[in-house]
Amino acid sequence: MPKYNLFVCKSCHHSSQERPENPPFDGEFLLDKLNNLCKEKDSLNELEIKPVECLWACNYGCVVAASHPDKPTYLFVNLTPEESAASLLEFMQLYIKSPKGNVAWKKLPEVLQAAIFAQIPPGER
Repeated sequence: MPKYNLFVCKSCHHSSQERPENPPFDGEFLLDKLNNLCKEKDSLNELEIKPVECLWACNYGCVVAASHPDKPTYLFVNLTPEESAASLLEFMQLYIKSPKGNVAWKKLPEVLQAAIFAQIPPGER
């Protein structure tokens, strides 16, 4: 059974204009926060948090993509590590429970309502 993926860009920073010369960047802080919070939640054992080098949305600060082969992919941008980690895991619980992976904008945690950038339909099989 395919797992749910949360791809976290390690090279992202909250602002490409204020990006420091050397790591760690905000993406790495968000990744650490997500991993620590996920360990506390048994209900997210279907989830894999995967670091990626780049999601090609550098102008938008911290970027995360949520995906599953049979459901839409969600792209979130301009995330902050401290405020976004718990909201992303809350979103993933909604995403996992939804038979088709559709999560209405009004059901998104408030922090993510401003951060949603795209919902990409699943590929045809």
